[in-house]
Amino acid sequence: MQVLKAVITAAAPNQNTLPLQQLVDRNGEEKTALQLIVDETLSAGVEEIGVVIQPADEENYRKAAGSSIGALRFLHQEHPLGYADALLKAESFCGDDPFLHLVGDHLYLTASQTSCASQLVAMACQHECSVSAVQSTREHRLPYFGIVGGNSVPRHDGLYDVRTVVEKPTPTLAEQELITPGLRSGHYLGYFGMHVLTPTVIECLHEVIEDPSLERPTLSDAAAKLASRGKYLAYQVHGERYNIGYQYGVLIAQLAIGLSGRDRDYLLTELVELLAKRPESSVSAVPNSSAASKGVGQ
Repeated sequence: MQVLKAVITAAAPNQNTLPLQQLVDRNGEEKTALQLIVDETLSAGVEEIGVVIQPADEENYRKAAGSSIGALRFLHQEHPLGYADALLKAESFCGDDPFLHLVGDHLYLTASQTSCASQLVAMACQHECSVSAVQSTREHRLPYFGIVGGNSVPRHDGLYDVRTVVEKPTPTLAEQELITPGLRSGHYLGYFGMHVLTPTVIECLHEVIEDPSLERPTLSDAAAKLASRGKYLAYQVHGERYNIGYQYGVLIAQLAIGLSGRDRDYLLTELVELLAKRPESSVSAVPNSSAASKGVGQ
């Protein structure tokens, strides 16, 4: 199995401008979030990338793509009908080929010598099936992610056979249906915002779109069907995801990227100085959950 195509979804209302944000990469080079996501995608050997956007955004996306524009094809979602509908806009682009899928409001930082996307694609090619990247997620963050439940695959560290998927479950539902043996108490497998998907997912997407009981179907709804159509795995990649749709999300992602790269010492020095200058009367605050829940979290 080869994965030569990718789909990036970036059309969601209130999130469509996030990939246009300007950041600095690990080498000190200024890039847009779109360029960073495209770099992650191309690192896995992908040759063609379909970017699902709102039609009015294409000019801005072309400018934000920089030198990577040659690898991109823009796919329009005319109406904001949800995540499943957005992915289906790439149906003709993907054809009968498996594809890598990333969301447009996440940035990724590997904890190894291999990019997160490369790790995931290698696992999917080895097992020749759909594989979703996941991350151990605390119970209080369940409202922000699709959560999978499954069992560990013997002799494969961090690999799970998916038995069920639920979009943003309640703690009660998660405890009843989504416990994964081997994880710490109160932790679940949350989507990382990165998937390798086979053509079977297109059939599942059509089914959930046509289901009148689902108001705005998501990839999680389709993936729940995928788990009953054959082998579907989840893999804990060695890395971190940063949702730039959260409050301070761009700042936190930028700090994480910067501290992992060339300017680490400079950033640490600046942070120490900022902390030292903090007024004594200032009160520390944690962003409330409602402000932090803007990201798609898929």
